Amino acid sequence: MTAPKLMPLAIGLFAVGVLAIIVVFALFLTGHSDLPVALNVAATYLPAIGLGLGIIAVVRKARQKKS
Repeated sequence: MTAPKLMPLAIGLFAVGVLAIIVVFALFLTGHSDLPVALNVAATYLPAIGLGLGIIAVVRKARQKKS
């Protein structure tokens, strides 16, 4: 996957992960304690995956400009 195609994917994954974190906090504040596993996994891993893919996209784009 090229860097221009990778960046929107990274931004989307990061945004969905941050949204999942917000949902987890909102549900916790309303008294829910037993949250679905999928929501916890999304809140845990999607921001990290999105950030990692974003860093990879930026590095790949910078290397393309040098050559």
